[in-house]
Amino acid sequence: MIQEILPHVYDVTYKKAEVMPDDTVLVYRDGALLCRVVDGIVSYPTAREIESVCRDVYKKAKFMFVIDGANFFEVQKEDIKPFLDYEYVPKLAFRQLSPDYLVFAGVTGFHVHDWYADTSYCGRCGSNMKGSTTKRAMVCPSCGKTYYPQICPSVIVGVIDGDRLLLAKYATSHSKHRNYALIAGYVEVGESFEDTVRREVMEEVGLKVKNIRYYKSQPWPFTNTLLAGYFCEVDGSSEVTVDQSELSTAVWLTRDEIPQISTVSLTGTMMMAFKRNDRV
Repeated sequence: MIQEILPHVYDVTYKKAEVMPDDTVLVYRDGALLCRVVDGIVSYPTAREIESVCRDVYKKAKFMFVIDGANFFEVQKEDIKPFLDYEYVPKLAFRQLSPDYLVFAGVTGFHVHDWYADTSYCGRCGSNMKGSTTKRAMVCPSCGKTYYPQICPSVIVGVIDGDRLLLAKYATSHSKHRNYALIAGYVEVGESFEDTVRREVMEEVGLKVKNIRYYKSQPWPFTNTLLAGYFCEVDGSSEVTVDQSELSTAVWLTRDEIPQISTVSLTGTMMMAFKRNDRV
């Protein structure tokens, strides 16, 4: 999965750090990240390189996280244009790039960048927010309200009926993703993950489920979500009633019928685990 970057080590612990010339600087604009891509290999500019087009980089750079002891920063400056052989690459394109740890850094940075951009003003009193100097948070200087990064919990559900797994495809009006997926949905206020599993399966395909069991979790920066994967069995009838507002189809496929797909996502990992007949 995308966060599995061993032997590289990701450390999100917030610290007050000043950017150095050789530190990596991430620059986001209009849903894209400034980077160099050569034969599918991605790299990012250093502060020294950015200085040629943004002289105040050492004042503007904001600490984001650490990978293998190396600091990553962001410059929130929308007018930095492509330079040298660096260009802006859309977020979704990163699913096809490597190395894994730099791809993870880039898309995780999207999550942090979007949160900072969306938290410029206080939702309580409307004042300009200020970044905390001691933790990853935005603080309102007027009313004191503190905002932390927003992470949306969601479930990915593998519904099993004997030797079959339920796979779905999204309606074109609901998602751009055209390949097979599993049942998924966001956790509502007051729900447990298990309650969300039951509700989403019933809403999307009209099935009751039992024996709900946790599988794995995954941070998914493409949608700013924290995914919790569950497997469960059909409880009673396996006849599917598709919610056409979200899905175009939902079908039962045996292990042999499930296509091979990438395991960069939790969805793909769960599908391949069932196909291999792993204990799930």
